[in-house]
Amino acid sequence: METINEKLEKEELSYPRQWGFKIIGRDKEKLAAAVKEVLGHKEHLSSPGNASRTGKFHSHNASCHVESKEERDKLFKAFQDHEDVDMVI
Repeated sequence: METINEKLEKEELSYPRQWGFKIIGRDKEKLAAAVKEVLGHKEHLSSPGNASRTGKFHSHNASCHVESKEERDKLFKAFQDHEDVDMVI
């Protein structure tokens, strides 16, 4: 089964373009701070997402203009490596 990234690569995305990230973690304030840390140098949109039924996990939506696949991947990795982010979609 193809991953989302494999499907996107086959579609040959054109750049520059707007790109969205959904980050998931345990503390909604720390997620908002993570967005500012990773995307603070860029103009971006940011909004809180949903919480899990038990309130243990929260999501946060962020988007920004990316110039290339390399920049997109670098930002994805920065979110992925952030100590307050459990998952990036």
